[in-house]
Order: sequence, then C-alpha cells, then structure tokens
Amino acid sequence: MEKIKPSIHYTASYLIDPQHPVTINVIGTGGTGSQVLNSLARMNSALKALGHPGIFVRAIDPDRVTNANMGRQLFSSADVNDYKCNILISRINRFFGTDWESIPALYNAKCPKANITISCVDSGKARKEIYGIMSAPIKKKEIQYAHVTHYETRQPYEIPYYWMDFGNTQDRGQVVIGTLQKIKQPVSKEFTTKEKLKCIHDIHKDIFIDKKGDDQGPSCSLAEALQKQDLFINTNLANMGLAILWKMFREARITHNGLYINLQNLTTNPIPVV
Repeated sequence: MEKIKPSIHYTASYLIDPQHPVTINVIGTGGTGSQVLNSLARMNSALKALGHPGIFVRAIDPDRVTNANMGRQLFSSADVNDYKCNILISRINRFFGTDWESIPALYNAKCPKANITISCVDSGKARKEIYGIMSAPIKKKEIQYAHVTHYETRQPYEIPYYWMDFGNTQDRGQVVIGTLQKIKQPVSKEFTTKEKLKCIHDIHKDIFIDKKGDDQGPSCSLAEALQKQDLFINTNLANMGLAILWKMFREARITHNGLYINLQNLTTNPIPVV
C-alpha cells in the first residue's frame, strides 16, 4: 500500500530572496490590526538581522480612536480623535526607525498593491471588496515615450502573492493565509507540494455574507466593548497568525495555513495544507 505523503506549501521564492523589502498591506488597525502591526515591526527587525531586506508595511484604516478603544486596543487618551493608522505607524517608525506608511482611508482600487495583504476587518462585505481588489487582473497601462509605445506593469513589490485574513467573535477566532496566484513548487519526494493555498472563503463559503447580528456597531465604553470581544482574543489571534507568517519567511515552507482559537476552553486547532 502506497504511503500517503503529507501536504506542504513552499513559500514564493520572491519573499525569501527579494531585491526589495517585501510589501505588506494591513487593512484595519483596531483590536487585531494594532497587535499585528506591532508584531510585524518585530518581525522586520528579526528578518534584517538574518540578512533579509525586511518588510515594508502600509496600514490602511479610515477610523479614528474613541474612548472605548483604550485598553483593548493599543491606544491612550492622548490618541482620541486621531486616525488609528497614523498613530500606530508614527509610533512604530519612531521606535524601530522604519519608514512605514499609513493611509487613513477605506481600502480601494487606488491603494498601492502589496505582496501580502492582511485583513483585520469585521464584515463580510469588507472582505469581499478586499478580495475583489486584490484578485483583479493586472491591467497594462499604455505609455507613450518618443512615439514608442511601452506597457507599464506591476513592479515585483506590487505583485500579490498571499492574503491573510483574521476574524473573531467574543472569545473565538480564526486566521487563514491563502494564495492569490499559483506559487511554483520544488519537486519533493517527502511531501505532496501545493501550489495554491485555500483562502478564507474557500474554507468558509459564507464568509463574504454579513449574518444578522454580526455588525454590533461601535462601543461607547471599554466595558461595553469587552462584552463583545474578550480582552486577549485579538492578542492571541495576532500572535498565532503571525507565527505562521514567520515560518513562511524563516523556514520557507508551511504544513498549516491557518488555525482556530478558542479562549473559552483555551484550545487551538490548526488548519492543515490540503
């Protein structure tokens, strides 16, 4: 009987040995997004210490800080009424010496594209729009130079490879990283290689649909916010999700492309590459 080989995905070669810092768009900088940004800053420092060019991050979010955001999200009273993404990126740039960018607006087709997109949003509609923008075919733009026609296409740091999506309820959550194109895989006798990873909508067919009661609206206080989301669900989810991304850079391969976390019974369940 032939032995079944475990499935594996090898990271896109550009991410491992790029000529430029790998670009990452973080969409949504609230409970999970603010934690993700801090962890990405640490990852950037670690990658550079290992001789990698590192990462360049854009934070995209039109929301401003409210009093209810303090405590569960990484904001203080001095930040109230300012844009979340501006505050977080400015803080990271000062502390880590980076030159990352913030875009205080809704993610749209005019936003710069990135090698990796990380969505930390709380609605099916937002996810659907994000996916539509990311997966749109590359349009060649015709440019005239001295009566000669050239075609401008995406630069290497604009080519989308992966989409990582975070989502959670009060004390449960999931993170999935999928591919936005086929990733060439090496030949392996030990593993069954997978050139495509399932995205969140491949695993949860209704993720693009907003269910009744999902949109809880903004909270007026931290106490009210904690009735909707546990204090540490975002932190745990961000750390576990970025552990997968770190493996993709550090080990250049993954056998799991997501996980579920449950703080009620303190368990995590990995999602294997299939």
